[in-house]
Amino acid sequence: MNQGPDTRETLAPKSWAAFVARTILGLIFFMAGFWKVFELGAVQHARGLFVEAYADTFLPAWSLWATGVAIPFIELVCGALMLVGWRRRIAALGLGGVLILVTFGHLLAEPLYVFSAHVIPRTLLLVIVLILFEDDRLSLDARLARRTTSR
Repeated sequence: MNQGPDTRETLAPKSWAAFVARTILGLIFFMAGFWKVFELGAVQHARGLFVEAYADTFLPAWSLWATGVAIPFIELVCGALMLVGWRRRIAALGLGGVLILVTFGHLLAEPLYVFSAHVIPRTLLLVIVLILFEDDRLSLDARLARRTTSR
């Protein structure tokens, strides 16, 4: 018996749209996280982009250190999860949290921050991934679900 997905389902435009959006979103965050963890270093990321940059705000230093060190790992792991399409809900939650924190930080530093180059494209990709969540037949989650239901 054929355990693979129905060809018509796999090739449906919504399935391909979900795949493309999820893959691009995953690549953006995975590569950002990879660079921050392995090139820049998570501690240097925290120091330069969080602790020093927001030292004069009301935010406590411990929260800046924690957030600044955690974000690169969240981007790396959740980006990888999105790339393969495994645990997409958890990955979407993590990436959404990063986007919310980044938006807050940019607005705290610059209340009229222009979002069009950084935050908006990533947010739109995340929204597309979430809207097309059930149509993403090319994800590992969907493959595992098909395998479970065929038994």
